[in-house]
Amino acid sequence: MWIILGLIAIVATLLNIYLFSKGKDYKLAMAAAISLTALTLCAEISFIAGQAAREDWSAVGEVVNYQWALWVLTGASIFINVLPVFLEKKDHKKRLNAAS
Repeated sequence: MWIILGLIAIVATLLNIYLFSKGKDYKLAMAAAISLTALTLCAEISFIAGQAAREDWSAVGEVVNYQWALWVLTGASIFINVLPVFLEKKDHKKRLNAAS
């Protein structure tokens, strides 16, 4: 399940970037992408908890090997999805300074 949610989060992020680049309202896509990223992490934690409940310790031990990737990809997702907000504010300030 977490793989499906992760792929949908990537698609929502790409949609967010596309809508921003076309000057359209991107905030719903941004919210969806960040929410799907959170749901992906929740699904991964549930998956790991299920392995621990079944006492599949070898599978739980593999989590440490890719835990850093979860942190990096989550940080990248948040950064990429929030970046249009900062770019929009920067552009807005630039327009205000040009009008003055």
